[in-house]
Amino acid sequence: MKRYLIFAAVGPFLGGFLLLFATTYASGYWAQTSAAEVAKLFVVFGKTLQFAYLFGIVPALMMAAVDDILFHVRGINWVARMLIVGGIAFATALLIYGGLRTDTGALQVILYGLPGLIPAMVASWLSHRYAEPRPVSAA
Repeated sequence: MKRYLIFAAVGPFLGGFLLLFATTYASGYWAQTSAAEVAKLFVVFGKTLQFAYLFGIVPALMMAAVDDILFHVRGINWVARMLIVGGIAFATALLIYGGLRTDTGALQVILYGLPGLIPAMVASWLSHRYAEPRPVSAA
């Protein structure tokens, strides 16, 4: 259960921020960066955070389910599980968000795949650290 809570808390937060950054960068907003523009980004992120959780909670829980399934496969260690979950989340985010723009190229693939990759890998690593049962050592 902790795994799902970690994914639900971390996924939409990081994914929403990265998606906001990707769309602002792709629109050319960062041509002349100043402290005021960075402050505007964080203000907009604060105002749109509720929507990031509204629309990001289901994909985050789906990645938690994939992570949980892979946890029960014996031959997969936590690093491979983290990479597999990140790859699936990258492909899913690229499929969902990448089709929204008319741009093509490697930059679009990277920008619109990262909102899936980074939150999934961070949440998978956190679930490895805090949600998995630790072996009891005999003293």
